[in-house]
Amino acid sequence: MKWQWKLGRYADIDVYIHATFVLVLAFVAWKHWALGPSGVIEGLLFVLALFACVVLHEYGHALTARRFGIKTRDITLYPIGGVARLERMPEKPLQELWVALAGPLVNVVIAAVLLLWLLFSQTIKPLADLTVTTGPFLERLLLANVFLAIFNLIPAFPMDGGRVLRAVLAMRLEYTRATNIAAVIGQGLALLFGLAGLFGNPMLLFIAFFVWMGASQEASMVQIKSALAGIPVSRAMLTDFKVLAPTDPLSRAVELILQGSQQDFPVVAEGRLVGILMRADLFGVLAQEPATIEVSTAMLRDYPVAEEGEMLETLFTRLQECQCHTVPVLRDGTLIGLVTSDNIGEFLMLQAAIQGRKPSPHLA
Repeated sequence: MKWQWKLGRYADIDVYIHATFVLVLAFVAWKHWALGPSGVIEGLLFVLALFACVVLHEYGHALTARRFGIKTRDITLYPIGGVARLERMPEKPLQELWVALAGPLVNVVIAAVLLLWLLFSQTIKPLADLTVTTGPFLERLLLANVFLAIFNLIPAFPMDGGRVLRAVLAMRLEYTRATNIAAVIGQGLALLFGLAGLFGNPMLLFIAFFVWMGASQEASMVQIKSALAGIPVSRAMLTDFKVLAPTDPLSRAVELILQGSQQDFPVVAEGRLVGILMRADLFGVLAQEPATIEVSTAMLRDYPVAEEGEMLETLFTRLQECQCHTVPVLRDGTLIGLVTSDNIGEFLMLQAAIQGRKPSPHLA
């Protein structure tokens, strides 16, 4: 994972922090600089405590999803929050509802515990006495968790509230239609945020853009998966492709790239697939080694594959998760085709053209 550092593995889930998180720490240190060294340290500790709450929020999603048999690949902290990568979304609306609500509920529980402690210790102060950088540490953390819960429950993708809304709608409507309605509502809220940002807080403009893009991407993704549902890989795979042998020189791959449009090449030995040479890996090796070295030195030996009977919807999800461009298709261990993200896109366009085509007059 580029630009990410692993913090550890907890409950069988890897936790990463993105390198850009350092910018947040630098900004907080700058904002607290006038308060002296102790103020800077307290500011940094507050940010770390806040993001610890964000991690717990993401674990709320992950552990609830686990109860429904859904694994979480990892959790990553970004400057704008955290992301728990589930292997798949829950299939039942009620399950998605619980998974979506679990994160904000964690923040509510944290806020409730902090409130009880402040009341018990009699250290709670009026809200008017609090600022972003000053005031009781735990009380500011309490308010931050209340904000996280409310913000995440905004009924718009990519926030949890968007998934809550979709799950509620999907209890009565078809899943794709429920997603489209939730996305439209989210984009409507994004427009309101944008208008408010123009006449007030500029931060709302960023939130508006974030919500608009999240709603568009979620709707597009669900529509693509719906269009691919029930279609086997064999209907969309490429069957006219070139292969390489492990002992071929890399110059052979260069020749094939220049001769055609194929970017990645399966590596076959004695009729069996043993690897795949990706275009990016080829260029990376050629920048350091001569083109005479063997393909086996640059090929991948650990790569995803698909069976011909696998559904395109499932394979599309795997392509998105692994950020791969090409997946070999096998039949009983023998290579019979390739599926690329490009040809999935072309398949979708052809399907849309065929479905939208009007019948010819002589056939009507």
